[in-house]
Amino acid sequence: MKEFKGFKKGINLGGWISQFDKYDKAHFDSFITEDDIKNIAGMGFDHVRVPVDYYLFEEEDGTEKTDGFHYLDLCEKWCAENNLHMIIDLHECYGYSFDPLKKDLDRERFFHDEEMMSRFLNLWERIAKRYGDKPDMIAFEPLNEVVPMNVVDEWNALLKRYIKLIRSIATDTYLIIGGVCYNSVISVPLLDIDVDDKTVYNFHCYEPLIYTHQGAYWIDGMNPDFRVDYPHTLTEYREAGTFLTREQAGAVYEDGISEIGEGFFEDIFRPALEKAEKDGIPLYCGEYGVIDLAAPEGRLRWLRDIHAVFNRHGIGRSLWNYKEKDFGLVDSSFDEIKDKFIEIL
Repeated sequence: MKEFKGFKKGINLGGWISQFDKYDKAHFDSFITEDDIKNIAGMGFDHVRVPVDYYLFEEEDGTEKTDGFHYLDLCEKWCAENNLHMIIDLHECYGYSFDPLKKDLDRERFFHDEEMMSRFLNLWERIAKRYGDKPDMIAFEPLNEVVPMNVVDEWNALLKRYIKLIRSIATDTYLIIGGVCYNSVISVPLLDIDVDDKTVYNFHCYEPLIYTHQGAYWIDGMNPDFRVDYPHTLTEYREAGTFLTREQAGAVYEDGISEIGEGFFEDIFRPALEKAEKDGIPLYCGEYGVIDLAAPEGRLRWLRDIHAVFNRHGIGRSLWNYKEKDFGLVDSSFDEIKDKFIEIL
């Protein structure tokens, strides 16, 4: 498998300039600081994935703002001083969000609305012109988690426009490209784009979701008191998660996969690995993790299994999440296992 150099062991900065409670300069100035970046480097990570929302760059009417650039510039400076690489991930754009709590949003409309797609491309043109001259340090991820399964063709078409635009500005910047169905690993083979030496296939892995998101308030039908350990059998996870939709339940319903453990991850990753190998480009996992409500030892077992497969195939990855957002590595819920957790990472 081709290596994604500089992006082997990363962590997300979710909740900083994306998925924040309110637009608050005091929050942006304090949630992630230079000390946090130093801490991340000290724990042995080699990069950060930086989710950012469009409202940091533009008003609802499209008027340009520079707030987002200020914080990305700071992060770039801190990362450079601490020998870290950086991914700029557009987590939410005008007209589209993955956020399941935004229930009144038509997530398919964006992929058919030329005005919305043009604003998406215009924003990326601004980002690329500002950071496209740093290909050895900064990578671009066009959009976080395309949810609808039935926009495969539309997403591929938009990706082709995106790639053409970025390559006209930033010829050597890594582009980290994911598929549909919440960027599921099983959607990687559905990508149909022109690739080059600086293209990377991307997926997220929260499998089995009934385990990694136990008690999650944002999952429809989830009892906040629901708890389940790791590992259990496929049958046990299926029975425990009957309230989930097939799309939510994910890979536990795939045919012909191994029981939960390293073999399970090997099986669900295989089609994506084969796609990446065939196209001669790296494979990367931009998000993975277990909610802080899960029992500590189970979290360690899950992490050991998925990391064994990451390492076996040279898959770069970025843990969700550094701080808060129900998955925070530096939060008190990790205190008793943090050292073991970092050792595995």
